[in-house]
Amino acid sequence: MSELAGAPWLSGRSWPPASAGTRYVIRADGLTKRYGRTIALSGVDLAAREGVVLGLLGDDGAGKTTAVRILGGLLRPDAGQATIAGYDVLRQPDRVRAVVGVVGRGAAVDEQVTGLQNLLVAGRRRELSRGDARRRARELVDRFGLDDVAGRRVEEYSVLQRRKLDLAVRLMGRPRVLLLDEPTAGLDPASRHEVWRLVRELATDGVTVVFTTRQLDEADQLATEIAVIDRGLLVASGTPTQLKAKLGGRTLDVRPASAADLPAVRAVVSRVTGAVPRPDTDPGVVSVSDVDPGALPEVMSWLDEAGIPVAEIGLRLAGLDEVFVALTGHRPALAEAVPA
Repeated sequence: MSELAGAPWLSGRSWPPASAGTRYVIRADGLTKRYGRTIALSGVDLAAREGVVLGLLGDDGAGKTTAVRILGGLLRPDAGQATIAGYDVLRQPDRVRAVVGVVGRGAAVDEQVTGLQNLLVAGRRRELSRGDARRRARELVDRFGLDDVAGRRVEEYSVLQRRKLDLAVRLMGRPRVLLLDEPTAGLDPASRHEVWRLVRELATDGVTVVFTTRQLDEADQLATEIAVIDRGLLVASGTPTQLKAKLGGRTLDVRPASAADLPAVRAVVSRVTGAVPRPDTDPGVVSVSDVDPGALPEVMSWLDEAGIPVAEIGLRLAGLDEVFVALTGHRPALAEAVPA
């Protein structure tokens, strides 16, 4: 693991930094969970304020789902403690369940009845009166764009419609916290963006959202704060911009107009920056990390003098993929995002 992973600003035990008067809707300290010899979580701390969208980012088996299940009162930790909206997850599970909605990877709805009937059943479970349940169900049907299918059996729904209904069911009781496990897994690009839009709207309404993901772009686009979990450890946390900025420096990207010029571009970039361009996920781009901003005009000058046309050139902050490698010492075996 790199030195970056051990830096104080990234330490799980020091995040979020103590702040007088800060009130967290979610607060977890030292969460630990073992399954036999396997350590799923090892002393993880998490916190989120009202209206925050906190993304738990990591590979399969990193411990993300275990953390969500503990926060939702579905699993007891072996050590540590957590509170949701001021209620102790271990000692006040009924209070916690009243303010939390948990949406897992599998749909928690009855496919043999209509979407509206599913919502009304959820309302009764939340002890809403018949009239209140109908009003709340109609409100959610309208909000989630389910008007055309609310009267159909769920087995006839598309994947996106089922995902929306699952969210709506969990929102019948107006929870203060929504826990989502892989909310966009298996969705096409347009459907992913639709789910992101709905989550952002909920956060704007004051709902605190925690979601797990293996997709770097999803964490970058959706989360207002990110916690990177690797092999049961919290190795980094902060806003996407903070994580990228703290990695240090800028990355220079050069995309030549012709792939035939890639060797010459690599030579120019290496000569100017003194660094060997790294392999990039895009084979048509030459990239060097942690460069001085003054390298950009110098590279442009050399390329112009050599008569090498470029399609794109610029400086950017490090990407989350680069942050992940720096933190964990390995490339993420994360889910491939469906191209947008």
